[in-house]
Amino acid sequence: MTVQALVVDDSKAMRMILSRSLRELGFEVAEAPDGKQALAALQNGGAKDLVLIDWNMPEMNGLELVQAVRADPRFAETRLVMVTTESELDHVDKALSAGANEYVMKPFTRDIIRDKLALLGFSVG
Repeated sequence: MTVQALVVDDSKAMRMILSRSLRELGFEVAEAPDGKQALAALQNGGAKDLVLIDWNMPEMNGLELVQAVRADPRFAETRLVMVTTESELDHVDKALSAGANEYVMKPFTRDIIRDKLALLGFSVG
């Protein structure tokens, strides 16, 4: 069974980088440019196993998206990973308290992404 992932970032370049890394690790990947579109995609039957979320986005930021996803019991098993330049401990704490499973600081390497996904129980190459 293919593992479904959603990459949410307002930067097209960052979406491409993350999507490529996930595909190389065996994930099927969809993309969204902001939290609002990501939430709509999830609610419209696009349930995912993993969502990688940027913090700073228009419409709905990453923290708001984490809160909205965690408020919906259909997504209780969805793993949420913040991937952001926000490195203050306060931001990390807010994201994890809101329901994010992991936190990755930009810039990152493919190995860091792979290691975080392995920590979350995904079988990665």
